Amino acid sequence: MSEQFSRPVAGHVPVLRLGEVLLVTLQGDLYDTTAQQLQQDLSETIATSRVTGVVIDISGVEVVDSFLGRVLAEIAAQSELLAARTVLAGMRPAVAITLVELGLTLPGMRTALNTEAALELLTRPAVPSRSGGLRQESP
Repeated sequence: MSEQFSRPVAGHVPVLRLGEVLLVTLQGDLYDTTAQQLQQDLSETIATSRVTGVVIDISGVEVVDSFLGRVLAEIAAQSELLAARTVLAGMRPAVAITLVELGLTLPGMRTALNTEAALELLTRPAVPSRSGGLRQESP
C-alpha cells in the first residue's frame, strides 16, 4: 500500500492517501473557510487521483454546527458523484446528538466507530441492492 502525505498549510486540512482511500483527520474547531477549502480540495483530489473511498475522522472534533454538518454531507454527495464512497469515523456521542437535534442525517455517508473500521468498511465490495442503490456485502 503506497502512502502519500500532504504537508499541512495554514487554513488547509492535510489529506493522506492510503492506496485507494483518502484519510482526512479533523482536529479541534474547523473554521468555515477551512471547511469549504477542505470540500474543494477533496473534490479535486478525488477527481485527479481516482480514489474509491474517503474516510473523514472526526474523533478530534467536539462540536459540529449546522454549517460543518452541511459541508460533511456535501463532501459525501460530491464524492459519490466522483465514484468514491465516504465514511465518517470516530463520531463522539455529543456530536451525534447535536446532528440529530439539528436534523442533519448526512445522506450518502456511512459511519464507523473508528478509522480502522472505516477502512474495513471501504474494502468490502459494494453490491447493488434491490432498490437500485448500493449496500455493503456482509462477511
